[in-house]
Amino acid sequence: MSAAPMQIGISTWVWTSPATTEVLETLLPHIAALGFDVIELPIEEVGQFDVKRAGELAQQHGLGVSVCAVIGPGRDLLLPGEAERGVSYLRSCIEVAEQLGSPTVAGPFYSAVGRCWRSTPAERERDVDEIARVLRSLGTHAADHGVVLGVETLNRFETSFLNTTEQALELVDRVDHPAVGVALDLFHLGIEEKHVGDALRAAGRRLVHLQVAENDRGTPGTGSLPWNDVAKALDEIGYGGRVVIETFSNRVEAIARAAAIWRPLAPDSDSLARDGLAFLRALLAPHVTFEAPSP
Repeated sequence: MSAAPMQIGISTWVWTSPATTEVLETLLPHIAALGFDVIELPIEEVGQFDVKRAGELAQQHGLGVSVCAVIGPGRDLLLPGEAERGVSYLRSCIEVAEQLGSPTVAGPFYSAVGRCWRSTPAERERDVDEIARVLRSLGTHAADHGVVLGVETLNRFETSFLNTTEQALELVDRVDHPAVGVALDLFHLGIEEKHVGDALRAAGRRLVHLQVAENDRGTPGTGSLPWNDVAKALDEIGYGGRVVIETFSNRVEAIARAAAIWRPLAPDSDSLARDGLAFLRALLAPHVTFEAPSP
């Protein structure tokens, strides 16, 4: 298959949480200097940074932007007392993404990260139908703003609802909206999928966003994930989206606790970023061409 344009990015979570305007003033130029194409901004709270200023900084330093939604307690789309707030939050994320030029909003658009429960087949069917209904409506809002939603799977320790690519595709098929696709994270795939490359192949054209980290959630290329097959699979499906390093610093207490990062995953955040980027560039170079972010 012919080469597809691809950009490599990194999440602000590698260094800090939350990403405030003050943080972005210094972090965005630093990330650009490291050689990344894209900055991924997790929206922990709407209004945590000045959207106009963030866009100016990204443009000034030649960075594209990806938006990541954070579904925590209070935003659970499957809990009656929280669903309305969750929908309102996601609508805001979509609007922020449009303002920043992010083509996607990715995240686990179903329940709060860390909430796990057992359900009967009938109960699961009801929940899938409910999330499909909500995502269909959100998909229309996303399409109106030129954004695509990427529904992300998580590992079994972070959710019981959507663990595998097969489950994600079942949900997306039920949503049946062109602005709703699948977002995958290699860390979660490494836990839940028998063959990571085959999971990417199954997602195919419905894969709209890809996050990467090593099997221990550390620097890409330093562990046991089948990276060559990942690159081959991305080439085979003609993936032209972004590849974003997402992991976390154990030095940021709140996010380290939430993600169970109890020890350093690299000598420091800059080393993880620099080494991860070099690995991904070398890995993907035979398979794709790189596209500079739009000004």
